[in-house]
Parts: sequence; C-alpha cells; structure tokens
Amino acid sequence: MKTLTADALLSAVREWVEIESPTQDAAAVNRVADLAESQLRAMGAAIERVPGTDGFGDILIGRIPGATNGDGILLLGHMDTVHPVGTMAGPLPFRVEGDRAYGPGIYDMKGGNVMALQALAHIHARGGRPRLPVTVMLVPDEEMGSPSSRARIEAEARKHRMALVVEPSGDGGRITVARHGIARYHLRTAGRPAHAGAYHAKGRSAIREMAHQVIAVEAMTDYARNITLNVGTIAGGRHENQVPIHCEAKVLAMVATAEAEAEVRERLLALRPVDPDVELTVTPGLFRPPFAKSPEIQALYDHACGLAREIGFEIPGERVAGGGSDGNFTGALGVPTLDGLGVVGDGPHTHEEHLLVSCLVPRTTLLVRLFETLE
Repeated sequence: MKTLTADALLSAVREWVEIESPTQDAAAVNRVADLAESQLRAMGAAIERVPGTDGFGDILIGRIPGATNGDGILLLGHMDTVHPVGTMAGPLPFRVEGDRAYGPGIYDMKGGNVMALQALAHIHARGGRPRLPVTVMLVPDEEMGSPSSRARIEAEARKHRMALVVEPSGDGGRITVARHGIARYHLRTAGRPAHAGAYHAKGRSAIREMAHQVIAVEAMTDYARNITLNVGTIAGGRHENQVPIHCEAKVLAMVATAEAEAEVRERLLALRPVDPDVELTVTPGLFRPPFAKSPEIQALYDHACGLAREIGFEIPGERVAGGGSDGNFTGALGVPTLDGLGVVGDGPHTHEEHLLVSCLVPRTTLLVRLFETLE
C-alpha cells in the first residue's frame, strides 16, 4: 500500500464491521481476533493470543519492532460491540449515505482499530518501521468494563512509554486528553412477603424501599462537579398479589476525580434503609478510574496537532470525555495516554452509528506520522 485511499480504508472497515461481535458472544469476538491476527502477522508482528476467561473472547497482542529499542507505544483497542448478532440484517445494515458509513461498531470502535492497523501496514509496505516499538493490544470485553482484560492492560502499560487509544473522537474530531471515572454499584433490598390483599400490613415491600433508595442515589448527582449517578436497571417482585420480597438495582456513577469517586463511594456505602424492617445491601462493582491531563499528555496532544497541520487539517480541540475506555486504566497509572484518536462520526450504541468517510485518510495519516515520530 503506497497511498492511503478512502475506498481502501472503507473496504477494510467494512470487513471488520461485517463480523458482528457482541461482548457476550466469545466465538464472534474471536472471529474478529482471527482477522486482526492475520493482518498483524502480515506486517511481521510477533503474536501473543491470551485465551479468553470468564466467558469472554481472547486478548490479542501483536508486537511490532521499532527503529529504536526500548520502551515503546501501547496501542489499545477493543473488538467487542454492544450490538447483538443480527443487527446488520435488521436495523443497522452496513451502508454508505453520502459521507456517512453506517454499521454496528463502525464508530465504537472498529473504525479506529482498522485505521491503526492500516497505518502500521502502510509503514511496513514502504519498508519502514515505527520509530518506537509498538504493541497492539485488542481486548474482548471493553463494553462490559474490561473485567477479564484490565489486569493485562495495566501490566502492559507499565512496560510502555506511552499509550495511544483509537477510541472514536468526540465533538467532531476532538482528541481525548482526560476521562472521568466510571463506577458501578449493585443495590439489593430484602423485605417480608405477605398476601397483598388480606395481609398487606404484615408485609414489608422490597420495591417500596428501593424506590426510596433510587431517589436518594440520584439526588447525589451534582452537575456542577461533573458527578452523575444513574439507576439504570431495576427488577423485583414475583407476583402482583404478593408484597415483594426482593428488589435489585444497578447504579452507574460518573466522577471527574479520584476524590469525587471516594466521596460517592462513601455516600453509597453509608445508605441505610428507610424501613428498618427491610435489609439493604450496597455492593461495589466494576470501576474505571479517572485520569487527568498531565504535562506529558499535553505534549502528546500538541505534537498530534502539529502533525495534523502538516498533513493539512486541524484537530478541533481537546476534550475531557465522560464515557470510559481502557485509556482510563493506563492514564490512572500515570502512563501518558492520548485517547480518542479514532474516527469522526456519531451515534455510538445506537442504530444510527456511523463514521465520516472523509475522516479516514487524514486521521489514518495522522496515526502513521505519530508512529513515525513519537520518541
């Protein structure tokens, strides 16, 4: 490949998108890993494939030598999507309408993965090498919080000089220099059953108690401090003619700083039942730590902006992202992390998910120049 073209890049993206890969379908995710592995092998990468655990797919690692030795670049991406198999045959077929290319996972984040691999393939095809060694790490479970891959991501990050994350850009092409933390909590109430008609007064409703807790939890939201708490799911009761015994709810908390996360955790774990006859338990779940922009991240961002100008386009700015990525883990370790280097588009996790075809060549070229110049 001597010249990067929009048609060739879009064709490569389509090949990835047409392998549907919801997180929970390990075999489907591994079919994406098979494709990525073949592409990495073709450019001379040494492959390490870590068998999946806990019902998830494999972790794929490709190590590409650099022109210089030593600590290199960790390139992070994920192979899973939120869209179930069958989405392409139903509400979100692959299609191109003007400058928009649609498909499940095309924006989050198969487009970015393809751009990164095509950038490395472009360097290889010209007989070159990235300046620093590059470790491409593709994980199977990011959309569910990376429970099976976090430890491996962090172990790899500690061995690298910096991390680049090809999650999609935001707000029309902005690069992500910091991310809020994301914490999950599980609430459970246990009441006392009773006949809902004849003996209603003897019951203690787990659902009623949970309703009080939902209001208390969501009241902790503080937009001015970028703290949001959302009760995203709730389930309880067995029959409308029975005072419900159990109720469960799941909470997602978004926090901008480690101090805010500690505060939210303390407040949630301090919750007490309004009805003393109902038991309440609060259990922390998966957590992505926040990371803040550092001088090293600023330098990476400034370098990327300078390269973009040389190529002939402007990065429209930086952003602090509310959504999480595996860059949360690397950034929180203090590894300089530049995120949001993927495609421009919109509609993640919806049936309007798309990328802008016009972004493929300039942003892939930016990745080429980053690999060639970072040191």
